[in-house]
Amino acid sequence: MRRFYFVFLPAFLFVLWLVLNQSLSVGQIALGIALALWFTWAASRLRPLHARPHRLWKAVPLFLHVTADIIRSNIAVGKLILNPRPNDFSPGFIMIPLTMRDPHGLAMLACIVTYTPGTVWVNLTDDHHLKLHVLDLQNEADWIRLVQERYERPLMEIFE
Repeated sequence: MRRFYFVFLPAFLFVLWLVLNQSLSVGQIALGIALALWFTWAASRLRPLHARPHRLWKAVPLFLHVTADIIRSNIAVGKLILNPRPNDFSPGFIMIPLTMRDPHGLAMLACIVTYTPGTVWVNLTDDHHLKLHVLDLQNEADWIRLVQERYERPLMEIFE
């Protein structure tokens, strides 16, 4: 994966430089190569902890689940906002115990939860409990099961 990073990123940055400058002059090509290599080296120093994903095929069903959940949540939140009734929804906070410890997996979980309308990642406590705000908190056990089984378990299989 590291080799891919050091080949793809400089090539992408070099092409981007040429496209933005709209020039194929020798000076722009030389400057583009130098900047692409330097930015790649500098960016690698900013990430001391590298991800080591395993079983990447598990990411496909996770992606499909997240996409379906985002679509369903958009529809549900849209209905709540466009047709507001005081007793239709009950916002609230829940604490979800997490077993995942990998920082990359936790970051992915934070993105998934935040991308889904109606939910916001609030905090991760020292004892690894996720504090989640939910726009429509009907059943706390359903939310805990959803996050643990549908998101956390596949992310643990990928990152741990």
